[in-house]
Amino acid sequence: MLNVPPPDRADTAPTAPSAAVPADTPVSGAAPLAAPGALRAPGVEQAEAALVEHYTRLVRLAYLVLPPSLGRNRRVLTAHALVQRSLPRGRTAAVAERSAIPAQSRAEGGRGTTGAGRNPGYAYVRERVLRQALDAGRPLRRLARPRRAQLPPLLPHVWGLRLFPRSGGADELALDQRLSGLSGPARAAFALRGLELLTDEEVRRLLHAAGAEDTETALTEAAEAAERRIGTADPVALLRSPEFDPCSLQARPTDLMRRRQYGRAALAATAALLVCGTLLGLPGDGWGPDGDADPAYGRGAAVASALDPARVRRIAPAAWQTSARADFSVWPARGPLAEDRALLGRALTAWAAPGASVQISATPATPSGPPMGSPQLLYAGKVDAARVVLFHDGLRVVRYAEPAAGSEGAAALDFARVDGADAAAAGALVVGRSDGEVRYLTAPWVRGTSVRDLLDPAKPARPLRRDADGVTDPLASPAMARDCRAWDTLSVRDGAADTGATDAHAPDTGATDTGATDRLLTDLGELTPARLTSGPPSAPGDVSAPADRAAWARTACLLPAMRSHGVRSVNSWPYARQPLPESNGTATWLCTRAETWRGPGSRVLAQFQAPSRTTAPGAVAARAEDSPACGVRESQVLAGVLWKSRGGTWYVLAAGSGKLGPVEVSGGVRGRAPGNLLAVRAAEGAQAELYGRSPDGTRVDALR
Repeated sequence: MLNVPPPDRADTAPTAPSAAVPADTPVSGAAPLAAPGALRAPGVEQAEAALVEHYTRLVRLAYLVLPPSLGRNRRVLTAHALVQRSLPRGRTAAVAERSAIPAQSRAEGGRGTTGAGRNPGYAYVRERVLRQALDAGRPLRRLARPRRAQLPPLLPHVWGLRLFPRSGGADELALDQRLSGLSGPARAAFALRGLELLTDEEVRRLLHAAGAEDTETALTEAAEAAERRIGTADPVALLRSPEFDPCSLQARPTDLMRRRQYGRAALAATAALLVCGTLLGLPGDGWGPDGDADPAYGRGAAVASALDPARVRRIAPAAWQTSARADFSVWPARGPLAEDRALLGRALTAWAAPGASVQISATPATPSGPPMGSPQLLYAGKVDAARVVLFHDGLRVVRYAEPAAGSEGAAALDFARVDGADAAAAGALVVGRSDGEVRYLTAPWVRGTSVRDLLDPAKPARPLRRDADGVTDPLASPAMARDCRAWDTLSVRDGAADTGATDAHAPDTGATDTGATDRLLTDLGELTPARLTSGPPSAPGDVSAPADRAAWARTACLLPAMRSHGVRSVNSWPYARQPLPESNGTATWLCTRAETWRGPGSRVLAQFQAPSRTTAPGAVAARAEDSPACGVRESQVLAGVLWKSRGGTWYVLAAGSGKLGPVEVSGGVRGRAPGNLLAVRAAEGAQAELYGRSPDGTRVDALR
């Protein structure tokens, strides 16, 4: 099992350095470094205290220096192994095997004025970690004895799981690729300058003490990597991202088929040994002196830590205003019961080991397993007749609810995937449902909320009040309605692009805000409301124009087909307008596509809206699942219907998107149109096959 110590209490990340500082730049108050060989290794107690106190910092340093070719899983395990075997060998102080370079000691105002930097035990352990990480990146020589760091670590080890840090965004991925192109000493120099805030001279001496040869080249490469920005992000600041934190991990299974093969081979080998008369000693009964196993004993340190309410992660209220990201990871902890440790403990226990009375629901492809570390608290409070807790663990949002009258009785646990969320997708969460109504918890950057009925496009939105924690008043939930007489959506005024302009936590009065964006969110029976958009797949926009609202008024009643499928967003795109035969007006063809949080599982509806003075739903011409049609990858779509004119004549009508054409129909009806619109007379109940041609001549079949 992976031995992860408690979270670092004193490892506060110092301010990231600015542009690279040349080696000859004088720094006021810098103490001279010790001469080689002058520093003695501290006692094991002092070094152990420094290792435990700054464990996450040392593991992050080792993870960054280790070669990326090892893979993320092995880098994580190796980083922990290097740090855990970096203590002095003896119990008493002894001369270091190599010249130990202490951390800098600076006056106030200088770089690197952290408590760790003035700790000789930390300096010794850091130098040992750095030396081993550099050794791990050196190639094995044919006749030379391999160093210990070059071999895979025996411990820590995790059977059946692959562990890797939480995934970051595109900026973190770009930085990881940039670091993979650097040499080991250059990665070490980059990390030491960015994380430890050492000067170039201090980095040069520390690299030399750790066995690096060409320190000047390493410093040059590190300076060049630090100077080139990644988009709008500072590469040095990205080092503190969860992408490079080997103590905040996610887990996935290894190759299950290979494990089964290994299991069969192990059984066969055991049987052969038994036949040969080799007896294998087995342990005694149980884990404790009385043979009774302690359930908590078998849990990993990360899971045990996740069950501690005191270690739940809490984000500062203003963190979202300065963060480069706008998603659930920057939501602050809110709610009047956020400090109720008993409630948080019950919620965490139900998450880790739900009993028979806990009702569990999860969106498709959402794992419902226990947390692998301390989750982030989003909200804890009383909502209607329940006490509700919302957590976020990087991949999922988890909602725990129990009766407010007492802790006894049935509890509910809901899971929903939210990985890859942006400001639009992280605008709100469902915090409670009761009596056909729903309440939302809005993001801290939401400036105001209102309610808009999709079936009444001309009616203005009505204000919706929020409390100081961002919880809205109840509004009718279309996901719980028995009919489609109204479809109330949550309209949020999003101010994430202009942070700090207003107090997003103040109670909402419904006042307008001309500098924000209105977004429509609808309840489809899940924790995360689905965002509604209009426009072509390449550039969908918010439903704001009168024409878009009119189209959605005749589309809303088709949304129940997309309930409880893990829907992230629904886009309705009017891809063609067709003049109807016999001067019956102009029809609109729309493609409505629902994207899911998991990627696969999309649902596509091709819709035919004949002219109408009412908001009657359009006719579904075709539907498909897991189809690329109407999406970013494949925007083309073709659909047809059998339509009857006011004069009583039947026609096969078809429309394709964009430059699709010609369009042909065969079978019970035959006809051809040179463009993307087709209208051919037909008999009632006729059966026909429809297809078209793309500009390059490729056949495009009708959506099905």
